[in-house]
Amino acid sequence: MRVALFITCFNDTLFPQTGRAVVTLLERLGAQVDFPEAQTCCGQMHTNTGYQDRGRSLARRFERVFAGADAVVSPSASCVAYLRENGAGLDGRLAELTEFLVDRLGVEDVGATFPHRVVLHPTCHSVRLMGIGDRPRRLLERVRGIDLVEMGNAAECCGFGGTFSVKNADTSMAMLSDKLCDVLDTGAEVCTAADNSCLLHIGGALRRQRAGVRVMHLAEILAAT
Repeated sequence: MRVALFITCFNDTLFPQTGRAVVTLLERLGAQVDFPEAQTCCGQMHTNTGYQDRGRSLARRFERVFAGADAVVSPSASCVAYLRENGAGLDGRLAELTEFLVDRLGVEDVGATFPHRVVLHPTCHSVRLMGIGDRPRRLLERVRGIDLVEMGNAAECCGFGGTFSVKNADTSMAMLSDKLCDVLDTGAEVCTAADNSCLLHIGGALRRQRAGVRVMHLAEILAAT
C-alpha cells in the first residue's frame, strides 16, 4: 500500500522525530510512504484565530496537494479533525494514525518494544471530535515490556487549545496544573498522546518543574524496538 504522510506544520517545525517515527512504523508494516513536499499548514491555526477564509484556503490547498494519494495518514488528530470539518477529508482517504493502523490495516500489535512506565493523555480533538475511542490504548497495550498506567480525570483538557492558551493564559495554566497533578500521581516515566500540541504544553510544565517525566508522541513508542 502507498501512503502519503501529512506531517503538519507543527510537527515538521518542532517535532520532526515524530514524522520519522511514523515512516519507520508504516514501513515496518509494509507500506510505501510518500512525502509530498508541497504540503503546508492545514489552516486550523488561522481559523482558530478568526481568519476563517485563510484557513479554508489552506484546507483547499491540502486537497490539491494530496489529491492523487491512495491514503493520507497524519500523526495529529486535531489537524485531521479540522480538515474533515472543512470538507477536506479526501472522501475518506485522510486518517489519523491510530485509526489508520487499527481500522484500515487491522493491526494492533505493531511489533514495538518499550520497557517503561507510560501514561496516556487522551487529547480533546481525538476524543471529542474524532471519536478515536480506545484505539491508542489498544495499540499501547500490545507493546512489549510497557507498563501502561491509568490517569485520573483522563478526559479532562490539558488547557492547550491552540491559541486558547495564549488568549486565556490564566485559565489555561489552571487546567494545566490539574493535568500535571494527574500525570505525576501515576508515577509514569513517560506521558504520551496522539497530538504533540498537547504534549508541548504538558511537557513544558514538566520540564519547568524538573518532574523527571518526559513526553513522547504515541508514534515514537509504537516505532520503538
